[in-house]
Amino acid sequence: MLMFSKNKAKFIKSLQIKKFRTEYKQFLVEGTKSIIELINSDFVINELFVTEKFLDDFNFILQKKKIKTTVVKENELNNISSFSTNNSALAICATKENEPLLIQKEEWVIVLDEIKDPGNLGTIIRIADWYGIQKIICAETTADFYNPKVISSSMGSFTRVRIYYCDLQNFLASANLPVFAADLEGKDVHTFHFPKGGYLLMGNESDGLSKEVRKYITEKIHIPKYGYAESLNVAIATAIICDNIKRSC
Repeated sequence: MLMFSKNKAKFIKSLQIKKFRTEYKQFLVEGTKSIIELINSDFVINELFVTEKFLDDFNFILQKKKIKTTVVKENELNNISSFSTNNSALAICATKENEPLLIQKEEWVIVLDEIKDPGNLGTIIRIADWYGIQKIICAETTADFYNPKVISSSMGSFTRVRIYYCDLQNFLASANLPVFAADLEGKDVHTFHFPKGGYLLMGNESDGLSKEVRKYITEKIHIPKYGYAESLNVAIATAIICDNIKRSC
């Protein structure tokens, strides 16, 4: 059974930092759920490290996909993991190029303006996947898609939802669909009739939407407040609006 060399452990640790993910064009995927989703996706797996238990449980999948694996000790895997505990598997994968996405006329796309928290981004990716939304457009200052916390909190949905980072002003200026944004002064999301396609624009956790992108909003949407909470988490707000979009369409 392999023990990680110091250089390999150092390399894996380095991929927890965006600078090195960008330099090496590689990222980490950890945990049973995410690894299984990864194996069944079109991502290129460069190296896969598994514990004996993971191998016993999922060897049939690994053999079917013809994925070369290296068995490692649980404590060794746990020591280099970004998780507090990881006793299953870790993969080193190739990142994908940041390429523009072709948007169809009757399609809903989520647009994120400076979402900083990796956990929020990962959760929004998972929400998009739940509601059948396959594309997310991000401001260049939004959290990194390949951040381990994003990958982890997406619970495997990162394999099905495509993301494109760009200058949002330029993107929205040439938008081919109406732009809907969450705003306290907007129309009631529960009674608003959404079209078959559009962009759902969500703003920064603390500051909301930047003034630079506000001028591209077609319609403002509001989630009514019935209690006393000061605000909603951006991922929860995204889920509520997505649910009403799908019910309306």
